[in-house]
Amino acid sequence: MLKAVILIGGPQKGTRFRPLSFEVPKPLFPVAGVPMLQHHIEACAKVPNMKEILLIGFYQPNEELTRFLTNAQQEFKVSIRYLQEYAALGTGGGIYHFRDQIVSGSPEAFFVLNADVCSAFPLSEMLSFQKEHGEPNSFVILGTTANRKQSLNYGCIVENEKTNEVLHYVEKPSTFVSDIINCGIYLFKPDIFQHIGAFFQKNQQDMLLEEPTNGWHRAEAIRLEQDIFTALAGQGKLYVYKTLSFWSQIKSAGSAIYASRLYLNQYHTTHPERLASNKDGGPKIRGNVYIHPTANIDPTAMLGPNVSIGTGVTIGAGVRVRESIILHGVTLQDHCCVLNSIVGWDSTVGKWARVEGTPSDPNPNDPFAKIDSETLFRDGELTPSITILGCNVTIPSEVIILNSIVLPHKDPNRSFKNQIIL
Repeated sequence: MLKAVILIGGPQKGTRFRPLSFEVPKPLFPVAGVPMLQHHIEACAKVPNMKEILLIGFYQPNEELTRFLTNAQQEFKVSIRYLQEYAALGTGGGIYHFRDQIVSGSPEAFFVLNADVCSAFPLSEMLSFQKEHGEPNSFVILGTTANRKQSLNYGCIVENEKTNEVLHYVEKPSTFVSDIINCGIYLFKPDIFQHIGAFFQKNQQDMLLEEPTNGWHRAEAIRLEQDIFTALAGQGKLYVYKTLSFWSQIKSAGSAIYASRLYLNQYHTTHPERLASNKDGGPKIRGNVYIHPTANIDPTAMLGPNVSIGTGVTIGAGVRVRESIILHGVTLQDHCCVLNSIVGWDSTVGKWARVEGTPSDPNPNDPFAKIDSETLFRDGELTPSITILGCNVTIPSEVIILNSIVLPHKDPNRSFKNQIIL
């Protein structure tokens, strides 16, 4: 029997995803037409003998999350439960706090997946790899290759090239350590809780000698990467399975558009029915496009590549949409143009208006390049990135919005570039 744990974080996380995370929990944000979490759950449900999927985070239970879990259970025919942390406990503290729930039923192994990653999720391959490497109770990290400069932004893994054992692990090193990086997807045996428990005991002893503080000094706040993997490396317990399939983080809104492109491309093999095609009386489709069945689109519109159209969207005559996510209830009026943007729920883009952002894609000439999760500001100025329209924003006709963030109920009455419109 197998289980899976998905770490979904909480409202204090995902600040780089604002303003979109103001309206919906980040893990439920639609990527390639379905909630981000659904890609993880679907991958876990496909693994033979998967009995239960647990979500761990510190979001307050809400109607939207409950509805999503109910629908996912019905669709994927697997038990899915949400376990709420009392505080942010870190990637290791959360699973340790709920260890009794995870080991209930005596699973032989369990996966741990971070919710803010986009991947082909080679879970069955990780299972096969684990059986072939190391002792029966060894643990597996999913890894991929990054270029030297970008590797400094991730957990770096030094491996034994013959055995794939992790010899050394450093989280976000200051100098180059390895081009193999941690993908945030793990396969553990229940024995992992012995190692986390030992660190927890050490935390408690250290706290007795210190003044009580908050944050990471809380005994139960444990980070798998810095606290556990660093100690396990070189002990014959930890191995890395390197994937050649796609992988990316989803830290910022710009990375959601890139993740949507990766998933839309994967749909050719996993869900071809989700991809739109050119039909008589329908819009012109270029490349990979997802259109929800409830959307109303004029046949003279042109969509794609990499476009996702949500529920109840209305698109008028002559509209051009490319490299964008159009969310529920949006109206794109005649002849407007939306490029490299996310248009928020129930927003309106007026006739002949132009909403355009700057793509934050990885370097296409570097096969190992990853997307850069830029900060919102650089050198005192807004970092050029995709344009984001928040919920219920109206862009008047003939207005141009470039590389800007437009927050709800603050509709612009003129054109803007590189602005946050508050």
